[in-house]
Amino acid sequence: MAKQKKQPRPKAITPKGFRDYFGHEVTERAEMLQTIAGVYHRYGFDALESSAVETVEALGKFLPDVDRPNEGVFAWQEEDESWLALRYDLTAPLARVYAQYRNDLPTPYRRYAMGPVWRNEKPGPGRFRQFYQCDADTVGAPSVAADAEICAMLSDTLEAVGIARGDYVVRVNNRKVLNGVLEAMGVADDGQQAAVLRTIDKFDKVGEAGVRELLGKGRLDASGAYIDGVGLAEEQAEPVIAFLTSKGADAEATLANLRAAVGESAVGAEGVAELEQIAALLAAQGYGPDQIEIDPSVVRGLGYYTGPVFEAELTFEITDEKGRPRQFGSVAGGGRYDDLVKRFTGQAVPATGVSIGVDRLLAALREKGRVQSAERGPVVVTVMDRDRMPEYQTMVAELRQAGIRAEVYLGNPKNFGNQLKYADKRQSPVAVIEGSDEAARGVIQIKDLVLGAQIAENATLEEWKERPSQFEVPRSELVAKVRDILKAQS
Repeated sequence: MAKQKKQPRPKAITPKGFRDYFGHEVTERAEMLQTIAGVYHRYGFDALESSAVETVEALGKFLPDVDRPNEGVFAWQEEDESWLALRYDLTAPLARVYAQYRNDLPTPYRRYAMGPVWRNEKPGPGRFRQFYQCDADTVGAPSVAADAEICAMLSDTLEAVGIARGDYVVRVNNRKVLNGVLEAMGVADDGQQAAVLRTIDKFDKVGEAGVRELLGKGRLDASGAYIDGVGLAEEQAEPVIAFLTSKGADAEATLANLRAAVGESAVGAEGVAELEQIAALLAAQGYGPDQIEIDPSVVRGLGYYTGPVFEAELTFEITDEKGRPRQFGSVAGGGRYDDLVKRFTGQAVPATGVSIGVDRLLAALREKGRVQSAERGPVVVTVMDRDRMPEYQTMVAELRQAGIRAEVYLGNPKNFGNQLKYADKRQSPVAVIEGSDEAARGVIQIKDLVLGAQIAENATLEEWKERPSQFEVPRSELVAKVRDILKAQS
């Protein structure tokens, strides 16, 4: 009988496009989510935790490729041949929840949701297939006061997590204005409209001259390749150029330029009027152009949004992987999407919301030095005598009851040096030491590991003697002495 081939051991690797998060990273994210949730809650939004799995039918046309349900999302087929998928974002689940429970929910329904989403897309540097989103949406409010409120809340949220005023701007535009521009151009063909929208989206990269060329016959790109244009006449392209260059010195000037860009278009005029109302509502609440501004260059998922759109951009410079300075860029975006719930109910339901990219926001705070790269570990009670474990557990219980993070060393206590190495690896601030000699005398040794490391690295022998990092105190003073050391370290 042939010998059965031994099954190879699995490789201990993280799947492509995913990553693992450890101690301080998880803590940083949790603290940020708590801060954001605090702002959302203050604005009157309620928490919602929906299923991580949705039917592909519920996710619908907003998938990257609806004809192939397993493209763009992580999907699988059930025994009844229906398709399920991990949620792609937090907005499609909201539409399903509202449609399902609308008779029980208040109208408007104001909810926030936080959690991971999954996208079956090609990963890249800083781009993962699983990432956290933090959303807030109002469903059932047709007034643009709801859009203005989302913008105000986004501004407050950025400042609450540590982005200083002057380091960000919330930029606001309106899809209806762009529809008015297309109407003023006389472009009715859906394919041609889509080509115009794609060209508008390239404005930041190619500038006014490049957009003119791409709307016309075409242009040579940086590599020398010729890019075919949309084929519009020069006079047709003019409203697009007027739209893209309409940002003025203040909101009033920008709005006047946008009115000129949409011409006689009724839907365009409606969009400008909505922007004017948003600007007035924000000004009434004290938000200035250094926080929120009208900016026609904001282009977000144009097929998805039906009215105001907004984007939070961080304006400070960072250095890229090649050492070149560049702006950090967008960390949040959203807008009005009045057709999403309609897929379930057949009736239009107004909705507006915003989504914050938590990982990008954390990366921005690290760039500004506003989050710690590592958190402080627990106080470690070392074990000098296995038989005295109950006494050590009593010590750690006293520390915990005093609100101090602490643990007893639970590895092999034979080598005391390994216990201190463990404490160092845990980035512990203090080690507590009690051997049989200390126990007999009713004292304990408390070692300031942070000060000890500083002295070992920099101090002379004389300085080391003058600044002891280990203290002998009565056993009864354990909590008080540890608390004093922690306070001195902070």
